[in-house]
Amino acid sequence: MQEVSFDEALDLIRAKDPRYARDAYQFVREALDHTQKTIGKDERGRVRHVTGQELLGGIREYALSQFGPMTITVLEDWGIVRCQDFGEIVFNMVEFGILAKTEKDTREDFKNGYDFKEAFRKPYLPSHRLSSPSEEPTRA
Repeated sequence: MQEVSFDEALDLIRAKDPRYARDAYQFVREALDHTQKTIGKDERGRVRHVTGQELLGGIREYALSQFGPMTITVLEDWGIVRCQDFGEIVFNMVEFGILAKTEKDTREDFKNGYDFKEAFRKPYLPSHRLSSPSEEPTRA
């Protein structure tokens, strides 16, 4: 079988499953790299396998660092509205040989991740509610 480039593989993936934007795949690949650097190496100094839950945490951290308060808007524009979508993207890339998996890895690993509003909006909400003008003390 002839090896295909990342871009060619994305063309094949998107022809089969057009739900997610091309940029979504590039982002997940970058988020995986970020996660691997964050969690470190195994005892032999090799990059260790990342679980679905670890990847979800790394995706959240990387997305917030890249897109800030616009994170949820960017993800929605790419067709990503829940953690399961990240799992679909990962397993599409596994199917086309871009990523590898172990026999324990499943799409279900991404099923019970985090709530998108909680994960991507809450960090940018004020920590306390501002008082309304009628609650402001009057000045003499």
